[in-house]
Amino acid sequence: MGVLVYNLPNILTISRIAVIPLIFVSIYWTSFFWTMFAGILFVAASITDYLDGYFARAWNETSAFGRMLDSIADKILVATALVVLLTKPDMYSCSLTVIPIFVILCREILVSGLREFLREVNAGLPVTKLAKWKTTFQMTALSMMLFKDLWMGWSYIGEILLWAAAILTFITGYQYYQKSMDYIRAEEAKKVKEVTGVVITEKTAAAPVKTAAKKPLAKKAKTGKTTAKKTTTKSAVKKKTATKKAKA
Repeated sequence: MGVLVYNLPNILTISRIAVIPLIFVSIYWTSFFWTMFAGILFVAASITDYLDGYFARAWNETSAFGRMLDSIADKILVATALVVLLTKPDMYSCSLTVIPIFVILCREILVSGLREFLREVNAGLPVTKLAKWKTTFQMTALSMMLFKDLWMGWSYIGEILLWAAAILTFITGYQYYQKSMDYIRAEEAKKVKEVTGVVITEKTAAAPVKTAAKKPLAKKAKTGKTTAKKTTTKSAVKKKTATKKAKA
């Protein structure tokens, strides 16, 4: 377990989580130095998001722990940066910038919920190429907006990139939702087939029993009719005999 947890890719992922509180406190410590420090930490953490996956694949050090932690670290890092943008004054120039921030936050919650559900049923939700592009736009936009005190132009460019990231976020979120719904529909179809198969089997098994039950009844009915006929014939013969004797 120790070898799997404390390799370089996982240490990079853990370091990404470790710097998140330092980025968050820049909401309260608003000095130029701390703002720049928080921006540098965010850029470094964003780079580790690429490096941990690269080293894990290159050195064949992938693990379930790393995959789980990487997803959590990314979402907390992005959510923290978005909260900083929302709470610190003058972090964006256009009031409509709140819209892409809201879209990105909602998408992260949606995908986390879908992944948790699919993990319970042993189904995966692989990352698409479009989602990787979304992450690139997102991290670049947030980095530029965090460094707006160096040059205001970066904030404008960052806001444009954030809108692009929000569009990609919406598209990829919808794609993940569709994949999840396809899985659910397939599972429901399997259940319907299983239930239908059980009903058909039960009907097939019950059919011979019904036929077998009918045959003895038919035989009994025939036997009753034959006995009645014989009794009637004997009575007729007796009547004829009695008539002849009376005439004699």
